[in-house]
Amino acid sequence: MYKNNDKQEILRLANELMPGGVNSPVRAFRSVNCQPVIVESAQGAHVTDIEGKTYIDYVCSYGPLIFGHTPDWLVEEITQAAAKGTTYGFTTPHEVELAEIIRDAYPACEMMRMVNSGTEATMSAIRVARAYTGRDKILKFEGCYHGHSDSLLVKSGSGLLTQGVPTSPGVLASLVAETLVCPYNDAAALETMLAAHQGEIACLIMEPVAGNMGVVVPAEGYLKRVRELCDKYGIVLIFDEVITGFRVDYHSAAGVWNVTPDMVCFGKIIGGGLPVGCYGGRRELMEMVSPVGPVYQGGTLSGNPLAMRAGIAALSRLRDNPAYYETLLANTSYLDEAITKLIKKHNIPAVTSRCRTMFCLFFTPQPVTCYADVMTCDLDMYRRFFEGMLASGVLLAPSQFEAWFPSLAHDKAILDETIAAVDNVFAML
Repeated sequence: MYKNNDKQEILRLANELMPGGVNSPVRAFRSVNCQPVIVESAQGAHVTDIEGKTYIDYVCSYGPLIFGHTPDWLVEEITQAAAKGTTYGFTTPHEVELAEIIRDAYPACEMMRMVNSGTEATMSAIRVARAYTGRDKILKFEGCYHGHSDSLLVKSGSGLLTQGVPTSPGVLASLVAETLVCPYNDAAALETMLAAHQGEIACLIMEPVAGNMGVVVPAEGYLKRVRELCDKYGIVLIFDEVITGFRVDYHSAAGVWNVTPDMVCFGKIIGGGLPVGCYGGRRELMEMVSPVGPVYQGGTLSGNPLAMRAGIAALSRLRDNPAYYETLLANTSYLDEAITKLIKKHNIPAVTSRCRTMFCLFFTPQPVTCYADVMTCDLDMYRRFFEGMLASGVLLAPSQFEAWFPSLAHDKAILDETIAAVDNVFAML
């Protein structure tokens, strides 16, 4: 057992007990070639490591912490919930209440099933689509990550890009053969692919805003064209809104772009940051799920009362306070515009990419619209930028291929402190 928060001893023991010393690969900091931050606590816009150093946090658990870390009302809600029991294995009124909030905010989600992660949600949604259509193939886009289930680990983003691995050993070739991959933002390529596989594709799963290869915004009219093509070829359209859901807007990406998917997947944001997932969609699709239909999916911790009550508290606040999104938009825009000016000031070969409340800095001089553009990024320059920002007290994702997530706790003073750090680090690159 480690003693007295000795970081080196914790890292030694972690590497002895867990692959790479971590429970999710990006946390190993290997792509930025430095020792990982080990967090002790967090409050507002800051995290504090075990050595007592505090950082401005732009990871915010990769998106769900819209209110920042540990707001008092959320801590109180979770504490009260825990006092009544942490898990039952039975239905509670809280999962029904949260489902009603989600349905009202996302009308395409007529029925839903709570699960425990985004991976579980996407995996289950695909199973439903295959059962409903009687088809085997699925289609995804290059650089988009939908969790680590076997069929989806093909040209994925996020952790796989960070590790430099296009797929994963252990995935059956027969499953890979059923997964088609298209470039994101290329409607012509998509139509060609769908036409070549008529009657074979069960579903098309996509991040409406690509958020796992940095932030890549859908081209004008692209999502509507995807919807039209799925209708034309009888394909179930699944929006993976694990990142964008309730983040880009209270009505999520579907509401912003006015495009209605057949199914949708949500993640930890609907649980106020606690472990949770959800998949849902049109009633006729969701009635394929057991015990109503033949598609089996279950889980003892699904609808966990802690996550449900935290989700109700978080989403109801967002619903009742539209100004929160105005603040998030203003904060993200302010950061984006300031860093864009600094890129020009220091002549840095980089571009920013923003979609409403999601932001990214790509170290490539060209606009980024797809996976191929992302692959032109200078990873060594990102590593040096990351190290400089870390030394300046600003914690970013230890990967070029992740978004920045400002929260409501990132006030103007914190944003200005961040911008000053970027100015200083750019001067050293």
